[in-house]
Amino acid sequence: MGDVAKDLTAGTVGGAAQLICGHPFDTTKVKLQSQPTPLPGQLPKYAGAFDAVRKTIAAEGVGGLYKGMSTPLATVAAFNAVLFTVRGQMESLLRSHPGVPLTVSQQYVCGAGAGFAVSFLACPTELIKCRLQAQSALARTGAANMAVNYGGPMDVARQVLRSEGGMRGLFKGLIPTMGREIPGNAIMFGVYEALKQQFAGGTDTSGLSRGSLIVAGGLAGGSPWFLFYPADVIKSVLQVDDHKNPKFSGSLDAFRKIKSSEGFKGLYKGFGPAMARSIPANAACFLAYEMTISALG
Repeated sequence: MGDVAKDLTAGTVGGAAQLICGHPFDTTKVKLQSQPTPLPGQLPKYAGAFDAVRKTIAAEGVGGLYKGMSTPLATVAAFNAVLFTVRGQMESLLRSHPGVPLTVSQQYVCGAGAGFAVSFLACPTELIKCRLQAQSALARTGAANMAVNYGGPMDVARQVLRSEGGMRGLFKGLIPTMGREIPGNAIMFGVYEALKQQFAGGTDTSGLSRGSLIVAGGLAGGSPWFLFYPADVIKSVLQVDDHKNPKFSGSLDAFRKIKSSEGFKGLYKGFGPAMARSIPANAACFLAYEMTISALG
């Protein structure tokens, strides 16, 4: 198989493993990020991650934790094809000779390029996912007291295209998506390579055990989140914001208003489940990717 086909296939398998392992954590994160700010004297809808899980299961069953998964699962092939193929092609461009391992610094560059490319797929996919995940937490307060309701992924896409400016509506939150994906993937792939080389004791990492790959993938996947998690929060609140009566005019406005009303901790809402998801999900992704690449020869 050609290198592009290998990256496409292995990336798809890795992405599916990541999604199945991590989606319940992601649903919990989005619910915490997007729940309305309580009025003075009122308690928030969810007291924390465990409360969000408990209430979701009570109201929607275990399947509620997997709500919105069909969209990213349906697009995981394209998403990971872009991510791993762009990274692979950039590796080829930066490699001085065929087969020569790249340096950690070069892997940072490859990760950044892959992050830029994949942002254009991640943004609309996550907008649909976030709308489905968050709708039960977005009940209106006051006289209207109505909840946002969507029949499924295609219904979200239809409503956004029809009433939120066409394709532009599907790309709401693109800037914070890039603010997360570009540096986040740069760090993730760079740290992953650095850890593999550390475990292998050199640049030849082909003989690493599955355990080493799991540890390297898990730690690499969790490494960018503390720095770039606020971009993910801003992305989520923009994507679930009411188009007709928006709370936020853009990324900077969202940052200022969240910081003003909730402090810096508001920019880290849902951080616990995000980290709890990131480590095992990325460990599964990288292990599945490496095993598939190895199997393809």
